[in-house]
Amino acid sequence: MSLTLDLMRHGEPVGGRKYRGQIDDPLSDKGWAQMREAVGEAAPWTRIVSSPLARCRAFAESLAGRHALPLAFDDRLKEVGFGAWEGLTAAEIESRWPGQLGRFKADPLGARPAGAEMLETFYARVAEALDAQMKDATDAHVLLVGHAGVMRMALAWALQIPLMNAYRIEVASASLTRLRFDNGRVSLIFHGSARLPA
Repeated sequence: MSLTLDLMRHGEPVGGRKYRGQIDDPLSDKGWAQMREAVGEAAPWTRIVSSPLARCRAFAESLAGRHALPLAFDDRLKEVGFGAWEGLTAAEIESRWPGQLGRFKADPLGARPAGAEMLETFYARVAEALDAQMKDATDAHVLLVGHAGVMRMALAWALQIPLMNAYRIEVASASLTRLRFDNGRVSLIFHGSARLPA
């Protein structure tokens, strides 16, 4: 069994940087340009799977259409729900709840925002989606278009990183990460690339 899994974060959405969670903002013009530049004319994939949120979905549809690749959407690949923080910038969160953002960064398991999805629940749904991809993995090369949180959970799942440490992983807009699975062995080939390697 062999699977190459490329993880791609969406580009900048309309409204810029914020704790967007599951708010369905589309890509900005800059976000489209970031994602197009990241993949260039390459299309090494056998299929694409994407979060259904617009900031992932629109680019996945465009890329799949351009290269005639099979495309599927998976609700389990939506970003984590941020509860009371959804749609707020870091500055707005700090203004409303002084010190809470720092506590969250220090303890992402125990210091969740009010109403937020539990990190263990988020991890479980992403892991379930990735397990489903593994079932049809014979010599496959899959592109997963998703979110920073989804990429962190995917790396935690593949590399057995404790959830407490998952938010130490930086994930830039439109960046690419590659994991390779060969007969039960997983390797991180690259992480955080701004452009798909040749």
